[in-house]
Amino acid sequence: MSTLGDEVGAPGAKTSPTPDWEATADLVVVGSGVAGLTAALRARELGLSVLGVTKAAVSDSNTRWAQGGVAVVDAGTGDSVAGHVADTLAAGGGLCEEDVVRSIVAGGPAAVARLRARGTTFDRADDGTLARTREGGHSAFRVIHAGGDATGAEVQRALAADVGRKRVPVLERHIAVDTLRTSSGDVGGLLLLDPDGAACVVRARAVLLATGGFGQLYQATSNPEIATGDGLALALRAGAVAADLEFVQFHPTVLYTPGARGRCPLVTEAVRGEGAVLVDAGGARVMPGVHPLGDLAPRDVVSAAITRTMADAGADHVYLDASGIGGFARRFPTVHAACARVGVDPAREPIPVAPAAHFACGGVATSPEGRTGVRGLYAAGEIARTGLHGANRLASNSLLEGLVVGERAAEAVAMDLAAGELAPLTRATPGDAAVAPVANRGLLQRLMSRHAAIGRGASGLAVAASRIAAARRDRALDGHGVVEDAALTLLADVLLAVAAERTESRGCHVRADYPQRDDAGWQRSLRVRLDATGAPVVLTPALASGAA
Repeated sequence: MSTLGDEVGAPGAKTSPTPDWEATADLVVVGSGVAGLTAALRARELGLSVLGVTKAAVSDSNTRWAQGGVAVVDAGTGDSVAGHVADTLAAGGGLCEEDVVRSIVAGGPAAVARLRARGTTFDRADDGTLARTREGGHSAFRVIHAGGDATGAEVQRALAADVGRKRVPVLERHIAVDTLRTSSGDVGGLLLLDPDGAACVVRARAVLLATGGFGQLYQATSNPEIATGDGLALALRAGAVAADLEFVQFHPTVLYTPGARGRCPLVTEAVRGEGAVLVDAGGARVMPGVHPLGDLAPRDVVSAAITRTMADAGADHVYLDASGIGGFARRFPTVHAACARVGVDPAREPIPVAPAAHFACGGVATSPEGRTGVRGLYAAGEIARTGLHGANRLASNSLLEGLVVGERAAEAVAMDLAAGELAPLTRATPGDAAVAPVANRGLLQRLMSRHAAIGRGASGLAVAASRIAAARRDRALDGHGVVEDAALTLLADVLLAVAAERTESRGCHVRADYPQRDDAGWQRSLRVRLDATGAPVVLTPALASGAA
């Protein structure tokens, strides 16, 4: 991996800056998942000076844990962009933006071709073509995969290797604390903490956030420990608008182990795509009569059905019967290994599974090219709300979005620089985030899992908000852990506010006290920003119209 060198204004080749250290770049990219690395590589190809920042290693991100694959159309198989668009709109519960969906889906084949050119190897069928599987909500076999069920790991490996070959400098184990702001409110760089907690500054013409989601807001999640929503909190504090944050997708099938907390092993949806079925403890099927697609219904439908089944039986999990899949260990080596660690043989016995927090459907409101409503600030990947996902993500559209929008965001930065739209490098200064309210992470996770997961109600949302407010204490953001906890605290506040506002059930947002979908009153996205005190304000459509 290349070190931070003279091209971005650093002294020599330092990789661990001192507290008074500064660097400059045209673009600083925060995050090392598919969107961030794709954006950094594309920006470098366009001639921009680029600096990557990641709070872990460049090889570690949420992308690495993605199992299923990339949803991408191959017209030669009889599939079509129109079919993929229709499936995405159906899954999104009426809140997708159709023109955005069509644009991103249509950009998939070329983006995957460029990903393969960067060294990614996908699985092949016997005839030599790319192997394709089907996942929940898809009407066609359009999901390409790598290593059986290790697609994200292969994508991460290839992109990280290409970043090394292209000598894109990356600061590893650095966390972004705050944006630098000009006198006119433009973003002009970042305040960071290095691995030892020392402060350092990167001044940049543009900042691209690709930091993923906030699965660690819940007790059980498919997300790694680094998924704490830091970038989203950073954007909100910088004045950006967020949208659709009430829609948190729970993956129907993570491997259940009693008392599990934190990241739980995922049982990819492709297992059901190849014939596995959900059953209860007595062997009765869970999904018949629930949805026309049965076990391959969209994730929100399957997660809700599993939750109802567990509640009716007083159980904390159901089962996935994959015994009919021949060669399970070869096709799904990652899932097989996780099952083996808990003593389950999928070829002989059903896999215990339960829903867990998976993907945020909303995020920073952006254009399809990653522009936010704050000049100099861009976002791509799970952190961004482009209009692709609506109220529920279609399986394997996430890596697709990261590839397509990551490239387009880099191109948008280059275009805005060339047009003189971005402020010159100035003595921009950090905002007001040196101190922030922080609540205990364990308390946050318990309250959010109980009151803001699958099945919400006004009283529970109010209890969670009240208890979090009482537990918050102002803390100096002087270490990685406290920065993460401050982000989770802010996002809990925002999510509870918008979830209380949406008095209907739609997609991933299920209200026990408002169980029906209400298109007349609620077929619109809720946008939110922070007021001068840092509290979330849900915007009316008129107030939100100026956002990206």
